[in-house]
Amino acid sequence: MPFSQRIQARGIQLLLGGMMSRVHKDLRFTDIPKQTEPLRVETGAGPVNCTVYRPTDSTGTPAPVYVNFHGGGFIVGRPEQDDHICRYIAAMAGCVVINVDYAVAPQRPYPAAVTQAYDVTAWVADNGPVNNWDGSRLAVGGHSAGANLTAAVCRLARERGTFSPLLQILDSAPVDMVTDPAAKQSPLAKPLLNPHLMRVFTGAYVTDPADVAHPLVSPALADDLAGLPPALVITAENDRLRDEGDAYAKALDAEGVLVTHRVFQGVDHYFTHTGPVPAGKEAIELMAATLRTALSA
Repeated sequence: MPFSQRIQARGIQLLLGGMMSRVHKDLRFTDIPKQTEPLRVETGAGPVNCTVYRPTDSTGTPAPVYVNFHGGGFIVGRPEQDDHICRYIAAMAGCVVINVDYAVAPQRPYPAAVTQAYDVTAWVADNGPVNNWDGSRLAVGGHSAGANLTAAVCRLARERGTFSPLLQILDSAPVDMVTDPAAKQSPLAKPLLNPHLMRVFTGAYVTDPADVAHPLVSPALADDLAGLPPALVITAENDRLRDEGDAYAKALDAEGVLVTHRVFQGVDHYFTHTGPVPAGKEAIELMAATLRTALSA
């Protein structure tokens, strides 16, 4: 990555870091008690800090577990932006939630985040008894860049046969990093994501152009989707990423993957964090309800 682009990525990283920490006040679920604890997991790409959210109602038996990957264009390291989602899911889906603070670019480009995301999830699956969760009942998910990492984790889990997620949640996922962002349309004149910003994200994250089409970077370009976990795919009508998310849902379904796909109308990228509040709440409620069903199977 040229030095000038790296500086630009760092500037955007610093600017967006503060903005993405702000969640709409009516989406914070402050009425739900938060029970958290720190966790540090060693991975092949260095140690990773995580936050563990415990369900408020304990049944006395180990709860299933959900591993969450935050968004931020692969360059913003702010897992706290998903605090409201993690808190709500822990309470309403009755599961332990692991919120992962994975490595971000341009300091740590691909494949560091993929390695960390997979290794943390594999560790969570293998270390349930000593941590009072059931690693055999596991799901993964995330928003935007975190949804991309979710798809990568599920692909690696299938290839290596190490664990089998019961559900993957893909919320506004970038799954085609090859197509030029200018070709990705939105009904809005000025959607949240603009082509320049998206190019900076990709350039910072994937430093070798040969990797952009790799299935772990652009899962929508893979031709072997059979055998992946059931998926909840959420897309937003006004999001530049809507078309590729819709197409990925259809491709998964065509390969026999059980897919629940919901397009939220009249909203843009990041609506689960900034609103509109009714749509944001409905999407988060859908995540929790789908997780509860999948993890209780």
